[in-house]
Amino acid sequence: MSRRPRRNHKPAFKAKVALAAIKGDRTLAQLSAQYDVHVNQITTWKSQLEGGAADVFGPGGGAPPATPAVDVKSLHAKIGELTLENDFLEGALSKAGLLSAKR
Repeated sequence: MSRRPRRNHKPAFKAKVALAAIKGDRTLAQLSAQYDVHVNQITTWKSQLEGGAADVFGPGGGAPPATPAVDVKSLHAKIGELTLENDFLEGALSKAGLLSAKR
């Protein structure tokens, strides 16, 4: 008996199957045959949906958390500062004879 290759389901598909399981119109065996997914997987998705449903109605309203804006100028300044510091230390070490080979 050959094994089926591993499948990755999209979140929309998982939500559709989990909502169908929560509705209770059909049994898990029927849903399993309809969507070609194992019963245990449907049960897992159902419990994940039930556990995460409270987050939709909480603060933020289900919107993904906003990522803070990155200040590119300050990052470039920091990179320049660190590069200058590395070059200075490399020169000082080579003059002292502690750095024999260049990178």
